[in-house]
Amino acid sequence: MKKYIPNSLTIFRIVLVPVFIWFAFISTFSDHILWATIVFILASITDLLDGLLARKFDVVSNFGKIMDPLADKILVISALFALALPMIELINIYVVYIIIFRELAVSILRNQFIRKNIYLAANKWGKFKTLSQIIGIITALVYYSILTRLFPILNDYYLTIQIIFKISFWLIAFVTIISGISYFLPKKEEK
Repeated sequence: MKKYIPNSLTIFRIVLVPVFIWFAFISTFSDHILWATIVFILASITDLLDGLLARKFDVVSNFGKIMDPLADKILVISALFALALPMIELINIYVVYIIIFRELAVSILRNQFIRKNIYLAANKWGKFKTLSQIIGIITALVYYSILTRLFPILNDYYLTIQIIFKISFWLIAFVTIISGISYFLPKKEEK
């Protein structure tokens, strides 16, 4: 039974992606970004849990190796677009394009290896990239959907805070580029 928990969490996260997209882009509820924030946080928790449980129970599967990063990519890119749209605009759209380019390049590389029955797991840079993106997105969503309501004075500093977020996401884009390059560098032979 334990061996199915990580993949079940991945499937649950895949189901949450369209829910997030609906709240972020389609819903006309007045609190739609708040609900998108809650869904994103829930999906991020499932991402953390499925990785931890897969290692704890030693049930890393090929399904998880493929679907877990795919679910992450779709969720993160959707959230980045939401934060870049004029409604919120806490991220420069070029940051989103850089991240998409990196994800496509690494996905193509992984796909080439999968054809040879080799599954590339995320390296340390890839994990740091994902963590920095998720923390940045959650911080931006929480700021926009919750903190500006609880502390209306923050709205007076929106332009300054917006600049801070944009600079932060440029730094995240830099980490994303470095993590992408790390997959294409030749690996040292183990002795």
